[in-house]
Amino acid sequence: MKIRFPHRRAFAVVVLGAAALITSCSGAGPATQPAPQGATPSQGRADAIAEPVTVVSGLGAPWSVVFVDGATLVSERDSARILEVLEDGSTRVAGTVEGVAGAGEGGLLGLAVDDEQRLYVYSTASDGNRIQRFALAGNPGGLALGDAETLLDGIPSANYHNGGRLAFGPDGMLYATTGDAGQRDTAQDRASLAGKILRMTPDGDAPDDNPFPGSLTYSYGHRNPQGLTWSDDGTMFAAEFGQNAWDELNIITAGTNYGWPAVEGIVGEEDFTDPVQQWDPGTASPSGMTYLDGTLYIANLRGEVLRAVPVADPGSFTDLYAGAYGRLRDVAAGPDGDLLILTSNTDGRGEPSSTDDRLLRVPLQAP
Repeated sequence: MKIRFPHRRAFAVVVLGAAALITSCSGAGPATQPAPQGATPSQGRADAIAEPVTVVSGLGAPWSVVFVDGATLVSERDSARILEVLEDGSTRVAGTVEGVAGAGEGGLLGLAVDDEQRLYVYSTASDGNRIQRFALAGNPGGLALGDAETLLDGIPSANYHNGGRLAFGPDGMLYATTGDAGQRDTAQDRASLAGKILRMTPDGDAPDDNPFPGSLTYSYGHRNPQGLTWSDDGTMFAAEFGQNAWDELNIITAGTNYGWPAVEGIVGEEDFTDPVQQWDPGTASPSGMTYLDGTLYIANLRGEVLRAVPVADPGSFTDLYAGAYGRLRDVAAGPDGDLLILTSNTDGRGEPSSTDDRLLRVPLQAP
């Protein structure tokens, strides 16, 4: 089923009966959750998705996957290790990030890589979340972390709502998602680093063209965003955990207020920007997100689906692999044009199998 939402300023609730969500061509069983509200069937790019194959198994609470000079690196939240994935399906430790003191949802979280093949790392320390940069020594198959250079620290942290996603935008700037760390009102305080999407230079400075002079704040009013990507035309998208009502897909623009904690989901209030799409948290809990060939792909934890949203129609989506691989933490477009997916069944909230957690590869087929 492909789900379509009405225009956000004219949203009407349409209650659906039980519906089977589209799964992969393996014929995996349908999800048991009710379908989100406002649904219209149609076809989409996601119909070309193939069955995933396992690249590596036995990961421990993996959180982010990135690519460096032909190598694949994965962060493990609880062990603070950065693993290099080898061609034979094994892994080796490229390095362990010092000073990680996460509990609950904190720990070693997002990774990003710049044009100079330097690694950027978001992690929880004893005094808050931080962003560090590491040079990488060696060649693929033998990469090693250099010394840590802390670009930003003191980002509010807690056992939950840490944000943690890093990504470089098409403008060459580094973007970071931060959660409200359980302090809801900080999301509306532009001077706080919590509940924001931050924009900085690769050295951690506030760019001159940021919306608030001298501030890293790019957008605010966020609860716990963990997905971040851009389409070909430079449109920026973010996926965000809601509270009890709605998870969100937002189009992000500079200086914009997305409403938390005053509002959640599509409300049509003039002071806040509505999401282009919203989901019941039981069918979603979106984390990592990527863009490829006109489609946003969103990894969902509680929903246990890979959600595909066509950029040409961002109020709709198609669900893939419903329940087949459990909780999904991250998805990334690989250098070969395939999708890489991280499962998240060993994070304390899943039901891990003997092979979890896994890095999966999805070959994309021409539609």
